This record gives sequence, structure tokens and C-alpha cells, in this order.
Amino acid sequence: MATAKMSVAELEEFLRREFPQVFSGDDVKIESADGETCLVRQRYNERMLRPGGTVSGPTLMALADCAMYVVLLSAIGPVGLAVTTNLNINFLRKGRSGQDVLAAARLLKLGKRLAVGEVTLLSSPSPDPIAHVTATYSIPNQ
Repeated sequence: MATAKMSVAELEEFLRREFPQVFSGDDVKIESADGETCLVRQRYNERMLRPGGTVSGPTLMALADCAMYVVLLSAIGPVGLAVTTNLNINFLRKGRSGQDVLAAARLLKLGKRLAVGEVTLLSSPSPDPIAHVTATYSIPNQ
């Protein structure tokens, strides 16, 4: 089992400082992060919805990318310039109006320059995934 390089409190402090556009409020909350996996919650807000009352694709993609960044930082520490190089999403079912969205991320491979992971998105409290994401991050030279 990997040892986390950053605690949840350290991650939240770093992300509030470096990415206030996403982490300044209480919409996105890191529930756990251990260097291999993380769980991130986006609290329900009507801004998340597309016409028809479904959670929008951009909302799901942004949360998945956010969760992947959180799990990566928990594994490598505060590397602000780690960036997404690829993100693939499969929408599986409708995200329900009125429900928080959970993103469960895990690293599949962590190298010196690239990290690959997957994220399962859930419409709380249902156990059935609403989307599945794979993502690759580029890690800059330290």
C-alpha cells in the first residue's frame, strides 16, 4: 500500500490556494485520499443540471478530472504543474437531480512522467455508476 504524501487537510489547503476557481467554496469536498485512491464529493446544485434535469456531462468530466488530480497529488505531493493529457469518459446512466455526485478515483500506474487512473462517478446514494473515466496525467520534472 502506498503512503500518502499529502493528507486531506493539506490537499484542501493546497487546492484552495492554487485553484480557487474550483475549491474556494464548499461545493467540492475531498472525503478521503490515501496515495492510491480518493473519494471526492460534489454537493448538488442546480447549476450542475442540463435541460431535462440530468447532471451535465461537463460537470461529470470536471469532477472526474478533479478527483484524478486529487489522487495524484496524494501520491506525489504538491506538484501544481501536473496536467491532464488525456481524459476519456463513458456515460452509463442518468445522474439524478437533487443528488450529490461522488467520484471514486484510483491510480492504475504511477511512473516518473505519467500517471494513469480511473474514476467511477456515482449519483449518491445509488451504487450504480453513472459514468466511468480513464485519465492520464503528465508529471513535470521535479
